[in-house]
Amino acid sequence: MAIKTFSINEEVYAHFSSFCNEMGVSMSKQVELFMRAQTESDPKVKKEYLEKLDKIRQGKFLVIKEFAAKYGLE
Repeated sequence: MAIKTFSINEEVYAHFSSFCNEMGVSMSKQVELFMRAQTESDPKVKKEYLEKLDKIRQGKFLVIKEFAAKYGLE
């Protein structure tokens, strides 16, 4: 196990430390889990997904203020 030094904003550190204490978890273990999750998975979004998302955002949408009334669900 290695001991490392990081520069972290005091307010963020205090808030996270308090969170870990309240939850009864190890702060260093939480940081380790975060680092592992960031490096083991591929967080990059594929170009195809972004293109599909753009098409969806540009689509036609129907504004319905009262969903139940519009579809007779009342």
